[in-house]
Amino acid sequence: MAGWLTTHVLDTARGCPAEGLSITLYRLDGDRREELVTLVTNSDGRTDSHILPAETFHTGQYELLFRAGEYLRATGQAGADPLFLDEVPIRFGMSDPEAHYHVPLLLSPFAYSTYRGS
Repeated sequence: MAGWLTTHVLDTARGCPAEGLSITLYRLDGDRREELVTLVTNSDGRTDSHILPAETFHTGQYELLFRAGEYLRATGQAGADPLFLDEVPIRFGMSDPEAHYHVPLLLSPFAYSTYRGS
């Protein structure tokens, strides 16, 4: 069985899943940054498909870029420009070729956190 990558975005300020948040996955190789896919979260704050499914999974260094500013503007939480949080990049490594990697984002207009989920 090959590994795969998922996420879940929760809006901690509103106490609900972050629906409609755009996320782009990049593969990193030294100074090179290759865009792999862009997805949008559904009503549960998840993407409708795995961000990196088993068929295309490879170990290595990656970046998830969460377009928090667009989401915060759309939900009326943005405040004045420039936004405190606009794009939230999370860089991480995946070393186990058979593992499920889950990188959630807990988001508010002035803070975020992440962890390796299950």
